[in-house]
Amino acid sequence: MKISAAELARILAGHVEGDEKVEVDRPARIEDATSGSLSFFANPKYEEFVYTSKASVILVSSDFVPSRPVSSTLVRVNDVYAAMATLAELFGAETELSPGISTNAVIDESSRIADDVTISDFVVVGPNCQIGAGVILHPFVYIAANCVIGTETVIHPGVKIHRSTRIGERVSIHANSVIGSDGFGYVKTEGRYRKMKQLGHVLIENDVEIGANVVIDRASLGATIIREGSKLDNLIQIAHNVDIGKHTAIAAQAGIAGSSKVGNDVLIGGQVGIVGHINIADGTQIQAQSGVTTNTKEQTRLYGSPALPYTQYLKSYTIFRKLPELSMEIDVLRKKLRELEKQLEHLQANS
Repeated sequence: MKISAAELARILAGHVEGDEKVEVDRPARIEDATSGSLSFFANPKYEEFVYTSKASVILVSSDFVPSRPVSSTLVRVNDVYAAMATLAELFGAETELSPGISTNAVIDESSRIADDVTISDFVVVGPNCQIGAGVILHPFVYIAANCVIGTETVIHPGVKIHRSTRIGERVSIHANSVIGSDGFGYVKTEGRYRKMKQLGHVLIENDVEIGANVVIDRASLGATIIREGSKLDNLIQIAHNVDIGKHTAIAAQAGIAGSSKVGNDVLIGGQVGIVGHINIADGTQIQAQSGVTTNTKEQTRLYGSPALPYTQYLKSYTIFRKLPELSMEIDVLRKKLRELEKQLEHLQANS
């Protein structure tokens, strides 16, 4: 697909500085872009590349003021990142699969499949499922019995969706994620662990995105829930009966133990661990590699393991890393104190 700078400006409600007729056919990073490519500049630390880039077109903020001549055509927009998101959809549309149901797919005759779906090679759809309009199932997707997949949802290669899972509209689940696997539930009797049957399911609401290699366990009873608009990065573990609130974002390698409730608009950094049966309040922000062991208050920022209020942790860390120096200073003070005590004893003895 080729598109001119003028057409880009029209789509993005921006304006062109330079050659309106120049065409681009691919996006590229600004530092290694070549002729015919489209790049963008939003982070000030990359400004030097604006003047040296070979990109045909560069998206820049409407208030960007170059300090040197720029050879590329500029398209000025109000929000560079939002503009790139729009263009990513535009360029990415060419790579989508063709609509239709592959003859290599296996679909149980009891399942209801909308007319305008894309079901690729080696997809398996079990009994009594409902697949909505506009759904795209990439190769090797497995959907077990009694599942519902909402309209315009995209499920990428190798995803496994276990029984009775409910997935909303416009959901995206990336490669090799597992939705609805057994929760980690056991009872120890007579010195041995006995597995408890997990009878619940997983509910994923509308506009959720789930990264690659994410595991979301089905509930022991009831539902494990990912609510509307939440975004999960790769390699995340969500245990049984967890409830993730609306528009919450969780970075890679985080883990949330069973029956914990995470509120709306929460930000969870990479490698965060959250223990079971606690409440993470709305608006909480948890820094990477933190461990949360207690309930939080709304709009709290946490850091550390166990996690402390963010500013309290930074103050504590400032003291902690100086402990060796403080220890030496304390030793010096202790010696001086002993000397003073000896001098005082000597004066008292001679008085």
